[in-house]
Amino acid sequence: MMKSNDNGLSPLSEHVGEIIAIIRSGASPLALREKLEDYHENDIAAALPELRDQERIKLCRVLSPEVLSDVFSYLDEDEDAAALLSELDIKRAVEVVSRMEPDDAVPIIRQLSRAKRDVLLDLLDTETRKDIALVASFDEDEIGSKMTTDYIEMPIGCTAKEAMSSLQVQARENDNISTIYVLDKRGTFFGAVPLRDLITADDSTNLTDLTITSFPYVYAQELVEDCIETLKDYSEDSIPVLDHQNRVLGIVTAQSLMEISDAEMDEDYARLAGLTAQNDLKESVRESVRKRIPWLLILLGLGLVVSSVVGVFEGVVAQLPLIIAFQSLILDMAGNVGTQSLAVTIRVLTDETIPVKERLRLVPREMQVGLLNGLLLGLLSFLLVGLYLMAAKHVETSMAFAMSGCIGISLLVAMVISSLFGTLIPMFFKAIHVDPAVASGPLITTVNDLVAVVVYYGLTWILLIQVMNLV
Repeated sequence: MMKSNDNGLSPLSEHVGEIIAIIRSGASPLALREKLEDYHENDIAAALPELRDQERIKLCRVLSPEVLSDVFSYLDEDEDAAALLSELDIKRAVEVVSRMEPDDAVPIIRQLSRAKRDVLLDLLDTETRKDIALVASFDEDEIGSKMTTDYIEMPIGCTAKEAMSSLQVQARENDNISTIYVLDKRGTFFGAVPLRDLITADDSTNLTDLTITSFPYVYAQELVEDCIETLKDYSEDSIPVLDHQNRVLGIVTAQSLMEISDAEMDEDYARLAGLTAQNDLKESVRESVRKRIPWLLILLGLGLVVSSVVGVFEGVVAQLPLIIAFQSLILDMAGNVGTQSLAVTIRVLTDETIPVKERLRLVPREMQVGLLNGLLLGLLSFLLVGLYLMAAKHVETSMAFAMSGCIGISLLVAMVISSLFGTLIPMFFKAIHVDPAVASGPLITTVNDLVAVVVYYGLTWILLIQVMNLV
């Protein structure tokens, strides 16, 4: 988290204000460029939305193509970057795109109008156009769409001295030099050499002797969600992306991996809320309604079921009206426990490396957790609710603790059952090939409400009315 300064502004906010003041200062283009070079490209990207149209165009004209290409990479929304790119003259746009990483450039280019896109691609140099076409050939949910072609490669069999000479040449065009990838004559991946090992090796050392052949890799057409956990298990600066002939097409950098993880997390949060994708502030009201209404209709139906179940226990409420005051306690705790189990289960189900047998062990484990938590909270409820009824409601001791005992038992049973449903429901959807994050989230709360209502009023009827005759 970014710390605030004495004036209450975060460093980022302060820098944005300074950048805006510089742009509005009326200084010459050269003076503006020199002043802006002191700021990080992320700060400049954050300032862009705060600028007026003419100021934004002025900024893009002042910055060098190298800096501007990095600024584009830091923009949060591809639509915003595409709109800004469209404001540039075509020559300037070509300069910017040609200096961007292909995985950053492709999503932006896709947002351009067809006419603008065709002209832009035609004016790019052959190598850049080839790299962009390669990344664009993969679907957005494939890991190949997240790779960059900016990496260092070496042939098998060269010496450390030869590799260092080649590295000096390649480093002029490539930024990702911390890991060197060793390939055969056909481009087949053999392994990787950390830069440190190459630098410290004797000149005559064969590169093969330095190569780590067990280095991790992924295939370009693998789905992002299928290989994200594998990638996160390795603390590498970059991981190679291969085609089906095991030739290196590009690499996925640690920075890209962080962005992918954040995107996947955001999407899962949105799905758990019952949405088919993450909400966008620019999304129309009609589109938002269209996405949400199917699940809301399903939940309305389930809500009516819960209400009808409550109606079945009207006689219980009529005889012991005080118990309705603690209904929300049971419902809330059951919902919380179910949601916790759901979150753990979704995390396990998205990790494809965990075998089915291991996943099934999650069911008794979560029930044990629910049981232990239920015992603790049930005992606390027994004591606290009993004392509350005696002190605030002036209920006699035996009656007060009989009711609080029923509440504690209900809490225990509801939490155990909610843990079970919170685990089984996403597993069921996974088994029938429905995304558990999409389908489970909206259902858990309502299902747990139904469970809690049946358990609470059912046990009240059995224990307090039928067994103890407290009416």
